[in-house]
Amino acid sequence: MKKIFEIARWEFIEKVKTKTFIISLILTPAILIIFSVTPTLLSEQETSQTKVIGLIDTSETYITGLKEELSKYKLNDVQPSYLSINLTTKNKSLNEMKKYADNDVIEEKIEGYLLILNGGTDSVAIDYRSKSSGNLKDIKRFEVSFNDIRIKLKLNKENINPQILKFISRSVEVNPIKIEESGKESKSDFLITFFSSFIFIMLLMMMILYSGGMLIRSLVEEKSNRLIEIIVSSCNANELLTGKIIGLSALGFTQIVIWFLIGISLVSTALVPIELFTNIPVILIYFILGFIFYTSMFVGIGSVVTSEQEAQQITTYLSFLLILPIIFVLPALENPHAVYIHILSYIPFTLPSFMMLRLNISPVPVWEILVTTTIMIFSIYFMIIFSAKIFRIGILSYGKRPALKELIQWIREK
Repeated sequence: MKKIFEIARWEFIEKVKTKTFIISLILTPAILIIFSVTPTLLSEQETSQTKVIGLIDTSETYITGLKEELSKYKLNDVQPSYLSINLTTKNKSLNEMKKYADNDVIEEKIEGYLLILNGGTDSVAIDYRSKSSGNLKDIKRFEVSFNDIRIKLKLNKENINPQILKFISRSVEVNPIKIEESGKESKSDFLITFFSSFIFIMLLMMMILYSGGMLIRSLVEEKSNRLIEIIVSSCNANELLTGKIIGLSALGFTQIVIWFLIGISLVSTALVPIELFTNIPVILIYFILGFIFYTSMFVGIGSVVTSEQEAQQITTYLSFLLILPIIFVLPALENPHAVYIHILSYIPFTLPSFMMLRLNISPVPVWEILVTTTIMIFSIYFMIIFSAKIFRIGILSYGKRPALKELIQWIREK
């Protein structure tokens, strides 16, 4: 046991001193925060210049109303967001007006223009023509403005009080509330649920890939310079494997603690919502178990790798398993009780990520938490046994990487 802890201590100290580890402690959460927060901040950012928007309406029914509605939108300096100009000309055909307006867009005289096509009765279509695919915020504003005017005109035509439009426009939002068997209630926010699930799964994936890649590279280096032979001469293969797993797990736990402290400190800045830490004790259990499971796998696989190129290939293959849960985040949010979500919650390779995902979406029964935790503990136990059988032979094998048939023979050996 003393040798195991000596190996674990050496493995931990050697890895924790590296610049790569120190940088990853700050860089990994920073990247996740930037990728989750920046798009929202940029989408809410208002432009600093007034946009010139053309209007073409052969019926001239909506021109005046659109100008009034669009003038309500203001920039931060209280200047109008849009300057609407009427490009409708009575003595020109629709094609001619489009040609001149398109030319103004190409020459950047205007940002774009709204083309209103009346098809008779109440049929109407509206296009926004510009050099780009169009700003989503602008297009949404054009839609709201046009539909408000259209409803007003219809109400006036039917001699109905236009004040009714204010009532119609005043929509009532549905507040999603998550209830639990204990009677506890909590407000459910889709974006917070999505990003909390996404962030934990991404952190687990990045930590496993980083630590596993580091472990495999160190094993390749120890084998290439024959250092592994000196180490094995002072301890057996099982002690070396156990020590490496404990050392790397301690390294991962250190990362988790530091990231947790960073997250807590960012709660006060509003960059990280407090709801992100809901169910955090159970989530951390799955996080740690998932990390140990994959670490055990990396130790076994890393022992048969003979070059840096092979190490990168194996890391790439394993990353596909880790990326899989990310693909299912959105479908799981929309249908948390889907059969495939529950099935993947019981497969050791995907269990940690999917259980972390489900805990954020809807209440998970205690019995299911206990069953899945037990599955992970037994999976770690059997993975260590399999890895140990591969490790004790693979760690001293050189030259060609063993084929799958050889690995199966190693596992069957007692």
